[in-house]
Amino acid sequence: MLKTLSIENIAVIEKAQIEFDNGLNVLTGETGAGKSIVVDSINAILGERASRELVRHGSDFAFVSALFEDISENVKSRLEELGYAAEEDDSLLLTRKITEAGKSACKINGVPATVSILKEIGQLLVNIHGQHDSQSLLNPDLHYQFVDMMSDNHEIFSDYKESFHKLISVRRRLKALADDEEDKDRVLELLEYQIKELEEADIQPNEKTELLKKKKLMESSEAMLLALNHASLALSGDDEFDGASTLVSSAAKEFSSAVTLSDGAEKVLSKLNDISEEMEEVKDLISSEISSFEFDEHEREQVEERLDLLYRLSLKYGNTEQEMLAFLENAREKRNAVLFNDEELEKLTIQYDVLLDEVMKKAQRLSDYRKKLAKTFEENVKEQLEFLDMPKIKFIVHFEKGNLSSNGFDKIEFLISTNPGEPAKPLAKIASGGELSRIMLAIKNVIVHNDTIGTLIFDEIDTGVSGRASRKIGLKLKAVSKETQVITVTHSAQIASAADKHFLIQKDFDNNKTYTKVSSLDFEGRKKELARIMGGLNVTATLLRSAEEMLLADLE
Repeated sequence: MLKTLSIENIAVIEKAQIEFDNGLNVLTGETGAGKSIVVDSINAILGERASRELVRHGSDFAFVSALFEDISENVKSRLEELGYAAEEDDSLLLTRKITEAGKSACKINGVPATVSILKEIGQLLVNIHGQHDSQSLLNPDLHYQFVDMMSDNHEIFSDYKESFHKLISVRRRLKALADDEEDKDRVLELLEYQIKELEEADIQPNEKTELLKKKKLMESSEAMLLALNHASLALSGDDEFDGASTLVSSAAKEFSSAVTLSDGAEKVLSKLNDISEEMEEVKDLISSEISSFEFDEHEREQVEERLDLLYRLSLKYGNTEQEMLAFLENAREKRNAVLFNDEELEKLTIQYDVLLDEVMKKAQRLSDYRKKLAKTFEENVKEQLEFLDMPKIKFIVHFEKGNLSSNGFDKIEFLISTNPGEPAKPLAKIASGGELSRIMLAIKNVIVHNDTIGTLIFDEIDTGVSGRASRKIGLKLKAVSKETQVITVTHSAQIASAADKHFLIQKDFDNNKTYTKVSSLDFEGRKKELARIMGGLNVTATLLRSAEEMLLADLE
């Protein structure tokens, strides 16, 4: 239910806060006082179109907020689907700010939202019915919902929906297979190429890691062998130059050929001979190390080629060997699926035909059940309309067979005839605003126990009706308000007297500015307002006594 409505800088309302009650809330006031502005504000917070003309003259923005309490489970469920959440106490705060430029900023429990999301949630919270309102009664696509609300058997609806969704699932798979059939040759050619390329590669798990280790070892071995060969060349020399060993040996020979040697020369010769011998030993060690060293240049090339292949394949089929092998397995499965496409297509076609037959039978069962509900619905609505002084109206729930949908194949539309002898026509085309409101009130009385909408608003439902009819409308509004919060704007004392809470909309003038204020009336205030409604400007003692009697009668 709508608990608190806060309005700021909307039209002639500078600031107002309205605290609604659970039952029947009535708004009255002189013509032009601003009653419609309250309804416009509620429309704005429910995501309806709001222009910059709503912004009070001289203000930069208009602001409206609505606090809802005890929201229903379907509202909470839809909020979660849209990424929002109710408060722990099941309350919900909607806010909307409209700038002078006409831009809107909306929030749901403080979280930014779009106007469209606000509207979607708003439709689950409030139904507004006024002379220019075009909600659910004017949309034949929604009429089936009113009939369905007559039912206490939810299983028949859920059973049908379950079968219908299975049918849709099979139809989607059939379409996918049919699309695949058109591209069968192209798909097969690509899959065969991918499978062949991966199979020929003969990829092994963790192969790349092992190859990288081997490559690193080979690179180290190559560097070591190169160092040994350079060392051997430096010691032994080649055809172009003598190595260190030869040069040391030559130096020793020079000293040994001397006729006489000094003590110092003998020491030099001894050292040279020692160095020469050690160099020979080093040469032997290097030669032995080189001969024992195993290095295969061809093998290194093979390792590098393999790594290059794995790299190229990884660009197409996955970063790791496991991913590439998984791609291969998936490609094989796809190939088999394409090859056996005709067989699968045949199986799904049979399954679809079986499901279609099942869904059609359940849709017919649902339609038959709806027609029984519709008969009771028609009778109850007619009874309510007769009470509301519309005895000559003919109300018909018209059925046509349409396309299958998640709601069956019924095309349901409400038809009415307001004059005897005239054929019934679509309600949306011939009902006036006042008639629509009374028809909705009649329907709400019929389905109130199963309706999930928490707040129902009627804008001037009494337009064009007599005092006797107004009294009956007031009684019906009161009856509906026992189950659903009702807010109504009225010019009728008979309706206003039935209120659980009565608000007066008044226009004041101050410093050449116009202001509208909203006040909650006590018993005396209500009595004066009812007398004003009945007598206009001339409020007499007789009118006040009549007003008091009306209030006391409704309190009994």
